[in-house]
Amino acid sequence: MKIAVAGKGGVGKTTVAGTLARLLGRDGLKILAVDADPSYTLWTALGIPADIAKKIVPLTQNETLVKERLKIEGAESYSGFFKLNPRVDDLSSKFAVQGPDNVSLLVAGTVDTGGSGCMCPSATLLKSLMRHLVLGTDEAFVMDMDAGIENLGRGTTRGIDALLVVTEPGRRSLEILTKIRTLAGDIDVGRIFAVGNKVTSSADAQMIKEWVEREGLSLLGSIPLDDVIKEADRRGVAPLDLDSNSTGMRAIAEIKERLVKQINR
Repeated sequence: MKIAVAGKGGVGKTTVAGTLARLLGRDGLKILAVDADPSYTLWTALGIPADIAKKIVPLTQNETLVKERLKIEGAESYSGFFKLNPRVDDLSSKFAVQGPDNVSLLVAGTVDTGGSGCMCPSATLLKSLMRHLVLGTDEAFVMDMDAGIENLGRGTTRGIDALLVVTEPGRRSLEILTKIRTLAGDIDVGRIFAVGNKVTSSADAQMIKEWVEREGLSLLGSIPLDDVIKEADRRGVAPLDLDSNSTGMRAIAEIKERLVKQINR
């Protein structure tokens, strides 16, 4: 299965993506987790140690790889043209970093300095990866998308089996859910699901439920506001490692079970 996790910045999509990847890995699947967010913090939610994470070289910062796979021969910089169909079949085996629970992490690209923010190389690699990635019955792909809607606009989620849109109980977050649903409907995305997060009351849960139903989407579940997730962020560890039985972690485990059932229908 190929899964992407999207949502407004700050809604907790990285926590959901990382925890979901590890829980699927604990089920016996071999997981390729791809961080498509330029801030690339998925390693924290996966529980990869900081000393290893510091050594990660995003694909688009690997000059040899970029020159070989993306640049047309003779082009001097990213301002030129890109190969639209670069070879990507060996990216996971050559460049992924191993994490816990059968999960390996691949970081697509990042922005290091102000004014250098063209993510075109990253988008080109991601689109080719999605187009050519073939998974076995014991494998799964989980992508943490960038905040908002840019990757959807670039078409990097074509070929996904399930798109999970994480949302908070607030208008701005729910409006982004609507925009993501609209854009995803324009490209080859399998099924779109909503996941509520940071829910503190029945009124929060009801607001999300009613909005999602109006959009014609399925709500996989809602995750309560969990102090364990906040404390894990303070300590720089994965919430699953801090307390796998917290209310938030249990909720994500239930969401994982519902997602697998929906995909396997």
